[in-house]
Amino acid sequence: MIALQNVKLFNGHADYFCNDATVIIEGNVVHYAGPSAATPALEPQTRVIDGRGHFVMPGMVESHAHLSYTNNGPLELDKSPVEEVVIKTIHNARVMLGSGFTSAISFGSVHRVDAFLKRGIESGEVLGPRLLAGGRDIGSTGSNADLHPDYAQLKIDGLGMITDGPWEVRKAVRTLSKNGVDVVKVMIDGELLSSGGGIKPGVLGFTDEELEVLVTEAHHRGMRVASHARSAAAVKQAVRAGVDFIGHANYLDDEALELLEAHRDSVFVGPAVAWEITFLEHYQSFGFETGGPEHEGYAAELAATQESVKRMRDVGVRVLVGGDYGLNITPHGTYAKELEYFTEYFGFSTGEALQAATKHGGEAFMPEGGLGTLEPGSLADLVIVKGNPLEDIKVLQTADNILAVMKDGQIFSGLLDPCSPHQKSAEQLSGLLEESLCN
Repeated sequence: MIALQNVKLFNGHADYFCNDATVIIEGNVVHYAGPSAATPALEPQTRVIDGRGHFVMPGMVESHAHLSYTNNGPLELDKSPVEEVVIKTIHNARVMLGSGFTSAISFGSVHRVDAFLKRGIESGEVLGPRLLAGGRDIGSTGSNADLHPDYAQLKIDGLGMITDGPWEVRKAVRTLSKNGVDVVKVMIDGELLSSGGGIKPGVLGFTDEELEVLVTEAHHRGMRVASHARSAAAVKQAVRAGVDFIGHANYLDDEALELLEAHRDSVFVGPAVAWEITFLEHYQSFGFETGGPEHEGYAAELAATQESVKRMRDVGVRVLVGGDYGLNITPHGTYAKELEYFTEYFGFSTGEALQAATKHGGEAFMPEGGLGTLEPGSLADLVIVKGNPLEDIKVLQTADNILAVMKDGQIFSGLLDPCSPHQKSAEQLSGLLEESLCN
């Protein structure tokens, strides 16, 4: 048993903060988290650690993860050979855990990397967050999973599974199940920036029958479904078919909002705006012109997303932190930028942003409960932070401020330094926290 005393506690609920708290961990479960004055009697063998007044919060959930993306450009996601992808994915997993994200919901993997990564993490061979593993994206002919023109006649199989018709869709889902995938990713509509004649947002890639077959087959096999859905039409099709995770939802009409509200207990939405924001910051360096269709299109999309998120929050839809990181302009290790975007663009308080990354992310990952909060019975996932994210959400973006991470009762630090020892004992954690006051 470990008792972490003298800490500032955020327990995952937006309106909770305790300036002098104690967190007691027994095995991989939280035994107590609350005011130090109300701490229950400690067992004689308890290892007591002075938290030195540092901030303690639940481990965060990256709800739109692409661990096997290798910081390539958005139209080059399948260009890296699988051998290189595996090496970089192992590094990315370590970086995500070291950044304070102890769980991840995959929104797509190249090849079959996620499924094997998950096995490595669970066996202890690889350091990384607990993972709902994704697979190759399912898309129709001409979707933004179909990256290459017909004349090229390429045989690349790294990213997209191109399917047309209910039986091809069903076979693709069965293949993903065979390969150990937890989350089926489907491209329901298109992307403003897509190769060749790829479909755009608002153009649906699948019929209702095809999507319903996909969701039914996935759920039948114990998998969940994540969707790329930017338009109101795509969101409506996703909700009606029973999709579990909706990525983006940039444009909503009244009907889409009503459907989301009616299904708010079972569906989660992640706007994943990092791509739009960073594109708008750097579009000229990519060769796009001010006022061009890409520049104007993403600016309009970001503005629409701000309004859509406000409307979803007003009706109680849970909006998740997770930002499509793993592209060249949204590289791995910058995941905590998403919390800043939630406060800057969506009007979340810092507590609400943290809640989206912890409590609501935990509910999405583990609907049966026990993840994303620091309360009795919760899994022992926590982050010890130098600084107070409730006062400045940006402190989570600095590696040196992530003093230690606990996942499933195991303590880690130094994960962002490949030469550093990573797993720590309670005694080593005590020394680390004491040392942090001198730096």
